[in-house]
Amino acid sequence: MTSEIPSQEKKINFKKDLPLTLGISALYLVLSYFLVGFKTDQLVLIGIFNTLYYLSSTTRKFIIGFSIFIVYWIIFDYMKAFPNYNYNAVHIADLYQFEKNLFGINHQGKLLTPNEYWLLHTHSFLDVMTGVFYLMWVPVPLAFAAYLFFNEKRNFLNFLLTFVWVNLLGFVVYYLYPAAPPWYVQQHGFEFIANTPGNTAGLARFDNFFGIELFKSIYSKGSNVFAAMPSLHSAYPLIVVYYGAKGKFRKANIFFVTVMLGIWFAAVYTSHHYLSDVLAGITTAVVGIFSFNWLKERKPLANFIQSMLKLIS
Repeated sequence: MTSEIPSQEKKINFKKDLPLTLGISALYLVLSYFLVGFKTDQLVLIGIFNTLYYLSSTTRKFIIGFSIFIVYWIIFDYMKAFPNYNYNAVHIADLYQFEKNLFGINHQGKLLTPNEYWLLHTHSFLDVMTGVFYLMWVPVPLAFAAYLFFNEKRNFLNFLLTFVWVNLLGFVVYYLYPAAPPWYVQQHGFEFIANTPGNTAGLARFDNFFGIELFKSIYSKGSNVFAAMPSLHSAYPLIVVYYGAKGKFRKANIFFVTVMLGIWFAAVYTSHHYLSDVLAGITTAVVGIFSFNWLKERKPLANFIQSMLKLIS
């Protein structure tokens, strides 16, 4: 087992660091303006990054480590500028028929997709439960990463890099196989409509139950409607479970597994994903985990991880 890099306190060199961080911040704002337009969220991200970088030695190391996640988030946001349906045909009817043929449920003499079946069997308890699970896809991985930062820095880096790697693999599939989600078929049929805005689908029932617009605000900022395959929502909790098991977080892993199963069910119940999408997401996570474990033993990535360890230790 490789030992952690010993902690080395280093004072901030404002003369050197301030032009660098301000330059990166300005470059991000300019690039964002031309690609996706100006949004207040961008100022919030810059504010968080610069505040944590200069607040203390610990917060500086923390935000440097989490810059791996920030890079992923920026790439995800910039996907809006390059819609995948501009590069390949969107799969709508064929994916729907595939789902029905493979996982169809006979209901009152009619073959339904699992999404259609649950659309006829909604319940307020399931509406609330699935909404809660779907809200966990970001906080749980981030909280777990924060714990690893303070306790197992090498696993912290491995976890974040695996997370980003799995996303990049998923993004490749998004562009090779643009796919409409189930709610799109329910609302628009099999006709392709470019620039279709994001939709809360079944998660609207969660908002309605509490009289809020939480999911409406989240899905109005979606990067691409036609990116249902694979379901990366289904991939993320599996990565958490893998690293939780690797670190032997026995009690926490019961929670992680529960969240994982809950998100898988919620994806189908709320019509955000077909069961096929969920299975594709699980496959993407498995492929990503195993391929990252191979890549991290190769010199380029091993050197990068070692360099990052020095910066955050």
